Amino acid sequence: MKEVVIISGKGGTGKTSITAALASLANNTVFADCDVDAADLHLVLNPVVSKETDFSGGSRAEIISDKCAGCGICARMCRFDAIKLNGPPNGAIEKTCQVDPISCEGCKVCVEFCPTDAISFEPAINGKWFVSDTRFGPMVHARLGIAEENSGKLVTLIRKEAKKIAEEQGKDFLICDGSPGTGCPVIASITGADLVVVVTEPTLSGQHDLDRVVSLTESFGIQPLICINKADINPQLSDVIKSEARRKGIKVIAELPYDDAFTKAQMMKSTLIEYSGGATTQRLRAMWREVIYELG
Repeated sequence: MKEVVIISGKGGTGKTSITAALASLANNTVFADCDVDAADLHLVLNPVVSKETDFSGGSRAEIISDKCAGCGICARMCRFDAIKLNGPPNGAIEKTCQVDPISCEGCKVCVEFCPTDAISFEPAINGKWFVSDTRFGPMVHARLGIAEENSGKLVTLIRKEAKKIAEEQGKDFLICDGSPGTGCPVIASITGADLVVVVTEPTLSGQHDLDRVVSLTESFGIQPLICINKADINPQLSDVIKSEARRKGIKVIAELPYDDAFTKAQMMKSTLIEYSGGATTQRLRAMWREVIYELG
């Protein structure tokens, strides 16, 4: 089984649309949506959930009011301003301190310093992850809760479960829609991958963030491939990106034009391959052939 991860230096480059298109071209494949902060691959692949599981990425503090002495030590020690005093010590009112669950970072400092052991520290439910069936094959994806932070643990879990399914079902490929940027979720998306495709666009921000994410992949010993999406909106900058890629020995495997058929296909819950047989579709087919060739 070969794992291909599609990432981008910034959001809005068309990474997920391209991932969905490749999904429709691949055979005997498992898919993983590792962009859990803004998961949207399901909007095109229209999965039917077969398994749903809670995800806990850490623990969260909570005041036990019956034990709280109202000393305020926890509030003074909290560096995230997540604990507030509600009033005088226990006996005058029911609660004397309260933890804001959104502000709490789960550092456990308040628990360690509480003199009356009045703070519980239980696993927090940060979101859910799913195993689903799509018209192209199994898919593993997730949904974070409101205001929940993604440290990369959920991405790692998604990839692990997708690999498990691929091995059990004898799949040839695992295609991952990775996270944009260069942070922990991206690192968790690409670590140990067989091939990384970076989708960029010919804008100054796209060029800048492409340089950053290429440096990241190379630091992990992974030679990336580049796809320039919407290449015709700034041909001069597209040429600059290609020239810089050649200088670094990185292969540009596709130059896709701006095509509003992507949007029309998404509105139909369809990939571009299914929606249109135009020039962009042919370039995507050629791109997938390049990916297979690079995988050996």
